[in-house]
Amino acid sequence: MHFRCINAIKMIDWLNKMVSLGIFVTTPLEILGFVTGAICVYLNTRQNVLGWFFGIINAVLYAAVFWQVRLYADMGLQGYYFLTSIYGWWMWKFGGVDRNELQVTFTPRRLYPIFVIIFIVATISWGFLLEKFTNASFTYVDSALTVASLIGQWMMARKYLENWLVWIAADACYVIMYFYKFLNLTALLYFVFLILAMMGYAKWRRSVLENGRS
Repeated sequence: MHFRCINAIKMIDWLNKMVSLGIFVTTPLEILGFVTGAICVYLNTRQNVLGWFFGIINAVLYAAVFWQVRLYADMGLQGYYFLTSIYGWWMWKFGGVDRNELQVTFTPRRLYPIFVIIFIVATISWGFLLEKFTNASFTYVDSALTVASLIGQWMMARKYLENWLVWIAADACYVIMYFYKFLNLTALLYFVFLILAMMGYAKWRRSVLENGRS
């Protein structure tokens, strides 16, 4: 843990240098969000329950960041991340058999039609409300990515392997959107998320196959 704290401090120093050189236009909140987000996802790929602690901090930071740039769907998503990080922490520690540690499994096939219905209905509804009642940017795109993230986060809390596939697709789209909104550091963070999601899928798949769970 001490080693990770040192690396986080080094990362913040590097980001500050990039900002001072004009490579990134950012804010202190976005820098802290970058660091805590990267630590969170890295620990999740390792099935380390402390990832949820950093997820809680990250959700608070990015709620403020997204409010500033009028990405209200993403801002609302942080509240969900906050709650599911608490839920995920509990599930990973006590959600397994006999309240033991939860193990990685494949997603039950019966859930896929439910996910599809939720994604379509929620995206259309949320996008319509944002377009009609707010000055939000990219209403339907932002809503679609938000709903995908809702599903992916819940799947991760349940340790379903395929959550990483959802994150790979969502993170790739987020990179493009955040660059367009001049959230360059956040776009870089989501590129890091994309790489980590690929790593997470490989690690979790190896884990589930080694243990013979389906």
